[in-house]
Amino acid sequence: MKTTAISVNHLRKYGENMKIETYENDEAVSKRAAELVETIITNHQQPVLGLATGSTPLGLYQRLIEKYQANQLSFENVITYNLDEYLGLAKTHPESYHAYMDKNLFSHVNINPKNIHMPDNDANRKQEIVDDYNQALAKHPIDLQILGIGENAHIGFNEPGTPFDQKTFIVELDEQTRQSNARFFDSIDEVPSEAITMGIKQIMAAKQIVLIATGDNKAEAIKKTIKGPVTEDVPASILKTHPNCIILLDKAAAKYV
Repeated sequence: MKTTAISVNHLRKYGENMKIETYENDEAVSKRAAELVETIITNHQQPVLGLATGSTPLGLYQRLIEKYQANQLSFENVITYNLDEYLGLAKTHPESYHAYMDKNLFSHVNINPKNIHMPDNDANRKQEIVDDYNQALAKHPIDLQILGIGENAHIGFNEPGTPFDQKTFIVELDEQTRQSNARFFDSIDEVPSEAITMGIKQIMAAKQIVLIATGDNKAEAIKKTIKGPVTEDVPASILKTHPNCIILLDKAAAKYV
């Protein structure tokens, strides 16, 4: 795929809207992320959240659960859209993102199941499930999109080389991404090779974006995202052009910034 770069002048015009916040550790990052999500939920009649999976948002979700259990937060009117899902992996598989979200958030709060949107992962209906999720995403603009970042700077499963104008699609996972996710499976052979993911265009359509990165292994990707050019070779670099993006880092992830 071709690489698209954005000029320095363009970055000066839009990049100034990006906020970078560095905290002592993962716990402090999760606390700040929870505050941002809580603000959206409490200030909107029907808040729409874009959610991520993986190890990065676990602390955030735990804090949101605690706030709900303390009667400080309600998910009754919250609508959610998840970024992605492995293709062909049974939804009941413990490493499917359907199972992840139920285990780490949905089963612990009072969210209406009808308000939960996750991409289907039926490998026999690829184009149909892509079309279905594109239609679902068009119904409700996302107020706040939570993102993690891969070691190769992917966001969602938008791997390096993904066009910035891409909508929901089926992606063949980068080998580095599969290796990074292998720790959740018994072996690399069990890690799916394909996934369905929200596209970069839809991520960028969110009114606010919060990217969370913690740990040494994310430092290089953060450096390329913040200090390098905006290029499809570094998918997360497009966030510099978003009018309301906050990057939350711990000291380890921020060491090159």
